[in-house]
Amino acid sequence: MQRFFAENLFDGITIRQNQMITVENGTIHSIKSAQFPDNATQLLGLVVPGFVDVQVNGGGGVLFNNQPNVDALFTMSRAHQNYGSTAILPTLITDDLETMQLAADAVASAIAQNVKGIIGIHFEGPHLSQPKKGIHPTQHIRSISHEEMALFKRTDIGLVCVTLAPENVSVELIKELVQANVKVCLGHSNASSEQTLAALQAGAQGFTHLFNAMSPLQSREAGMVGAALLDSTSYCGLIVDHEHVDKTSCQLAIKCKTPDRIMLVTDAMSHVGSDQIELQFAGMQINRQGNKLTIEGGRLAGSALDMASAIRHSVQDLHCSIQDAIKMASSTPSTFLGLQQQKGYLAPGFDADWVVLTEQYYVNATYIAGEQVFG
Repeated sequence: MQRFFAENLFDGITIRQNQMITVENGTIHSIKSAQFPDNATQLLGLVVPGFVDVQVNGGGGVLFNNQPNVDALFTMSRAHQNYGSTAILPTLITDDLETMQLAADAVASAIAQNVKGIIGIHFEGPHLSQPKKGIHPTQHIRSISHEEMALFKRTDIGLVCVTLAPENVSVELIKELVQANVKVCLGHSNASSEQTLAALQAGAQGFTHLFNAMSPLQSREAGMVGAALLDSTSYCGLIVDHEHVDKTSCQLAIKCKTPDRIMLVTDAMSHVGSDQIELQFAGMQINRQGNKLTIEGGRLAGSALDMASAIRHSVQDLHCSIQDAIKMASSTPSTFLGLQQQKGYLAPGFDADWVVLTEQYYVNATYIAGEQVFG
């Protein structure tokens, strides 16, 4: 039995002082009020549930598309653990079928080998809209084939999320994916609000990087953005790096959807956790200037954001409480993924995944299954 003492602990609901956490086999056994004993590990700072990131393209100098293998997943996960992410969905940008299959095989191997932090896979495309493709390669955007449908339904790759454009994927296929326990997100889409709402009624549950690469809210057409803000049950990923979304738009989204439906995501490229400046992807060169990633012409190309920075931006610039910021990084994405009885909270029976934050909300230490993986 491992014992940890936290002077300040946010369990996902309330902040409590002087708490003793006991851990057995990677799971929290108990959390109780206590005074610091000699035989416990002292956690100095604010202890919060580990962060869950549903959109991670790369990290540590590695882009998943360029290296769809287990070594890349290990590197990516380790890089993001430095910033408090204890669970990630490695995300494959639109690519050919062979790369998709290699990525799925890599995730299956990582899960079988218990690579810490890897809980599934996010296929961002290739069934997207050409007008809203962003940096997704035009030549690989296509309709769903039988091979891709079989790939999405694999049961050895953990949690599966698929981002698609509902104007190019039928309601029947969305229903089929949902029935196979695939989390369907809408994005990179020029869909009308009616098409968007029909996809939600078919079982789609989320939106990929709200506001970015989707039909906007306008006076005579609500677009995907309007439908996303109106719908009270769906979840929206939000990139709070102050490059992708205006601060006022971020505040509007949180006010409309509440922190129970907004998920902080990084959309991180390989630059996070590395000193990389240039990246080659699909014949494009992605350059970093400060925390902004662009291709030639100035188009945004993913982000250099980490989850701890997203939390700081939410507190300092969007005026969220630290409790709401942590919720958007932890319990909300956990609930979206169906892990609300396993992750996102610090309570008996939950995974012993937590982050120790400084007063300025930088990461002091990261723990997965009771084991310190950073700090």
